[in-house]
Amino acid sequence: MDFDLSDDQVALRDGARELLDGFASAAHVRRFTEGDAFLDEALWTAMLDQGWLGVAFDEADGGLDLGVVELAVLVEELGRHCAPVPYLPSVLVARAARRAGRGDDVAALLSGAAVGTVAWSKELDAVRADLDGGTWRLTGRPDPVAYAVIADFVVVPAHTADGPALFAVRLDAQQRPARQSSIDLTRPLSWLDFDGTPAEQLGGADAVSALLDDGATLTAAEMLGGARAVLDMTVDYAKDRVQFGRPIGSFQAVKHRCADMLVDVEGMHSTAYWAAWALGAGDPDVSVAASTAKCWASDASKRVMASALQVHGGIGFTWEHDLHFFSKRAQLDQLSFGDATYHRVRLTQLLRPRVEAGTSVV
Repeated sequence: MDFDLSDDQVALRDGARELLDGFASAAHVRRFTEGDAFLDEALWTAMLDQGWLGVAFDEADGGLDLGVVELAVLVEELGRHCAPVPYLPSVLVARAARRAGRGDDVAALLSGAAVGTVAWSKELDAVRADLDGGTWRLTGRPDPVAYAVIADFVVVPAHTADGPALFAVRLDAQQRPARQSSIDLTRPLSWLDFDGTPAEQLGGADAVSALLDDGATLTAAEMLGGARAVLDMTVDYAKDRVQFGRPIGSFQAVKHRCADMLVDVEGMHSTAYWAAWALGAGDPDVSVAASTAKCWASDASKRVMASALQVHGGIGFTWEHDLHFFSKRAQLDQLSFGDATYHRVRLTQLLRPRVEAGTSVV
């Protein structure tokens, strides 16, 4: 299958890269992380002006009426720049709200009037939902949540008496949690504690699965962008760094490292864009594609970052080098919406019925 971008998609990518080069250069991101802001207001405003949040939404919703592949193109570029904005979580919440028929919430999220985030946990029973006099109430603590410090909507998968379901919690200034220290300085992380917190149900198990497919696919695209940037950074360093009178890129061991990184990045590209296409096309294998993309990207991203550190040597471990922004951001993405092991298990559950029925799994 051909996963090359179309001319229009290439133009979108180039335009996004130009904007991000201006608003989210490495120097700009470094200055941001040295401050105490929760998001880059200038970049966020520029993205809203370009209509980026609505790229995969219909014009009736205030979107650009493009598609999920185009959305993946933007997310990849954001990953390539370690952009300090809540783009991905807001889009995921808007897509969940659209599936639930909540048009007003979708409009608020796409316009930037509200910020959304997702409280996903590897164990879905980390949060429990119970009906109390006709009101759903959540109890428990999900995994750390990005951008909860500024979020207006939090989408939360939770366990109910009837199985998993998807809920929305609305936060105000008094309910938002404090920022916690974390290795990823480009995104604020917080603990959200639910103690009988009122919530609105967005759907059942199908809604949880759809959110997981969205999150796994687009997080894989973000990891692809970061890995591609690190590959370019590493190759440039190998060309410039001289040891024993020769560029280290001329040494066979370094060449092999860089070649392995390229293989991993290309594999990430193929799986991430297959999953994005499957999401946009409503393909029956969308969950298989999403878990394949997340499984591959999580493992490959880890290998790419490790090889980059090896090629860079000591300088790559220092705060003064930009590599640590990408490696630390990748560590969070590798775990978000399930790590590689989680998605291998999910794949076995998705494919086992086909094996038992004697049908093909590909």
